[in-house]
Amino acid sequence: MKQYRFQKAFSMLTAIVIIVLMSTVAMFVMSFSAKTVKSTTVQYQHEQAELYAKSYTEYAVMAVTANDRSINCLEDITGNIGSNPSQGKGYRVRTHIAYIANHNEVDISTCSPIRILSGAVQTVSTPLSIVIDVYVDYKDLDNINGPWLTVHRRSIQKI
Repeated sequence: MKQYRFQKAFSMLTAIVIIVLMSTVAMFVMSFSAKTVKSTTVQYQHEQAELYAKSYTEYAVMAVTANDRSINCLEDITGNIGSNPSQGKGYRVRTHIAYIANHNEVDISTCSPIRILSGAVQTVSTPLSIVIDVYVDYKDLDNINGPWLTVHRRSIQKI
């Protein structure tokens, strides 16, 4: 009779130890899974911001080539992508365009150039270049009240 009680007690103790071990393993698996999801989300947001920066760079080149600089100069392009970027549910895009030109060949007097080059090496077919700075701002989806994260892309393009 005593031996039967010890077997029940040992079985109960073994069951408790196995349950504690299984719950610990389950906790580690859930923690690792949550970290993987967080990492994937952060990487997705960053890659998406880089793609928006590239897209707005190409859009700026297209807009500058279609714009008549003798009337007005295109210097800034802004945009919002997503449902509500001001609250962190999307992306804010700011694009600044600066002009580099040889003042003898191109009239950019209506623009605010960063540099008017005198005697610079320019090709005959493309005397005007632009510097495009694109800033894509977004917030971490898990920390909406946190700081804005920014992806910056700078390009120089001959027009």
